[in-house]
Amino acid sequence: MALPGEMKIEIDRELCMGSGNCSFWAEGVFDLDDDGIAVVLDPTAAPEDKIILAGQGCPTQAISITKDGEKLA
Repeated sequence: MALPGEMKIEIDRELCMGSGNCSFWAEGVFDLDDDGIAVVLDPTAAPEDKIILAGQGCPTQAISITKDGEKLA
């Protein structure tokens, strides 16, 4: 559960195809694990706008980003 004003980032491992777009847009926030599936490393490692771009740029829409109950990506 995210604190008020904090972004919540979720990755649907079934949808992720491991393109790496997320780690390109928000380096340090996302990476690919040993299975080639995206994981969140540090949700504070990039500005919010870059994280949102990463979510919006996911080719399979595997990344879900919400803040204060509002879906951002």
